[in-house]
Amino acid sequence: MNDFKLDTIDIIIMVVYAVFIVGYGLYHAKRKNSEEYFLAGRNMLWPIVGISLFAANISSSTLVGLAGAAYKTDTHVFNYEWLAAVVLVFFAIFFLPFYLKSKVYTMPEFLERRYDRRSRYYFSFIMVVGNVLIDTAAALYVGSIVLQLIFPNIPSWMIIVMLAAAAAAYTIPGGLSSVIHTEVLQAILLVVGSVILTYLAFGQVGGWSGMIAGLDAKASAGEFTNPDTAIVLNSAQEVLSMFRGSGQNWYDFFMGTGQGVDGFMPWTGLLFGAPILGFYFWANNQFMVQRVLGAKDINHGRWGALFAGLLKLPVVFIMVLPGTLAILLYSGVDISGINYQFADGTICQKLKDCPDATYPVLIFDLLPKGLLGLVLAGLLAAMMSSISATFNSASTLVTMDFFKQLRPNLTSEQLVRIGQITTLVLVILASAWAPFIAKAGGLWEYLQKVLAYISPPIAAVFIVGLFWKRATATGAFAALMTGFATSIIIVWSVIATNMQGEQALDFLKFINNIHFLHQTFYLFAICAIVQIIVSLQTAPPSAEQVENYTWRKELLAEETEELKGLVWYQNYRILSVLLLIATVIVVWIFR
Repeated sequence: MNDFKLDTIDIIIMVVYAVFIVGYGLYHAKRKNSEEYFLAGRNMLWPIVGISLFAANISSSTLVGLAGAAYKTDTHVFNYEWLAAVVLVFFAIFFLPFYLKSKVYTMPEFLERRYDRRSRYYFSFIMVVGNVLIDTAAALYVGSIVLQLIFPNIPSWMIIVMLAAAAAAYTIPGGLSSVIHTEVLQAILLVVGSVILTYLAFGQVGGWSGMIAGLDAKASAGEFTNPDTAIVLNSAQEVLSMFRGSGQNWYDFFMGTGQGVDGFMPWTGLLFGAPILGFYFWANNQFMVQRVLGAKDINHGRWGALFAGLLKLPVVFIMVLPGTLAILLYSGVDISGINYQFADGTICQKLKDCPDATYPVLIFDLLPKGLLGLVLAGLLAAMMSSISATFNSASTLVTMDFFKQLRPNLTSEQLVRIGQITTLVLVILASAWAPFIAKAGGLWEYLQKVLAYISPPIAAVFIVGLFWKRATATGAFAALMTGFATSIIIVWSVIATNMQGEQALDFLKFINNIHFLHQTFYLFAICAIVQIIVSLQTAPPSAEQVENYTWRKELLAEETEELKGLVWYQNYRILSVLLLIATVIVVWIFR
């Protein structure tokens, strides 16, 4: 491929968009009081809530990662996307009403009301560290890689600082309202750019039939064979299938690894582990749930959540399949001209050696001038959405879960000021940490797995606490501490095995050999069991904790009466069923 250079028109589009989006965010700023600043005044309509959820989810790392994972594993990565629709239906039915009725600012605050402060402080601390030093720093790092392809003479640290400053420019003064309004605009631009790119990519291979013929030819030539797992894909249908690799014995079934088991996502991991990660991300994670907390009422919150689930389904066509098409377009092609560098500074020569370069290769090679600037602006939009969302949610956590608890007499204006200062501090910390990711080699993938080890204890205490009245505060805290200790052991097994190899203890090698999605499920089960056992040995929770924060079947009858006056397209139950049917249809196409 030729060296990549931007035309003047592309640079103008990107600069104009960057200036516009900051001004647009400031225009929609709300900061009169803490409720306006942190939750946009709790007045968001369902389209805004839904698009905001979608935009915050499709970050720069997600957009680049989907195409790269699709190139590496075909369409398998879409399992995480369609599963989100199912999780959001569950969220809308069971959890969302309790969140909105409780009028909480943060998820840790809700956990305190159901249990006690110990759980709140632990969860809040984990969220701040995870969201800022992992999620935000990683988004800044990925963004710096993409922009370095465009501006190779600008140092990486300078690009990181500019990205963080641009996102903070409207997040600090404007709060959640600025974040959500800019996300809606950015999501529209992002989807339009993805549709254009997909159209051009399909045109290069001869449409859908051309893609099938090309994949069939490569499968017949034996190019879809994984020597590590003995999985051989013999046709385009198998290449596009999202379900494969059942293993050869019970050991493979429980480990999620071995001969005949798909290493990226075994079907058992999809069934047992992936839903736990999805539940944590969509139903417990502050920077996602915060958008729903800003909804006008329960109906708008539910409609918004379901709308976000609907928006996840076309992702397979406009964000995943382009990565699959890259298999036909760029296998064996020299891509050194795009200047994609590894962590050690060497230039990537072939796409198969650096699948994360798939999205940059697609846009650099296929898009004409003008459109290239537009899509790059969309990519910048995704970066800024993720960064600004994390900044705002993390500042909310620090302000409401720590400062307000330590000094309850602070005025609303003082809380807003603390939130702004906190965001500035978090900007500096994330910007300072991001460059170190480049020096860690495989740290990016490793950190994602660490998040998978953090999530199960949180998901366990939320789910058990909602559906079991006997769950106690001590039981929840014991589960969280058990999960934390077990996660340390898992991380230790990874480090020890990587450093010592065959010399590592057999116990640690055994743990490390379990697929991380299976580890997620086992950790969730352990924490739930610990919580149940300890809860049975301690005093029952108060009547208020059970009445206001625990689901019971009587709520279904009450809700049925409330829904009687609504037309069918406003009845979230009917909309939930329609969303599930649409999900089944899309999954059936790629079965």
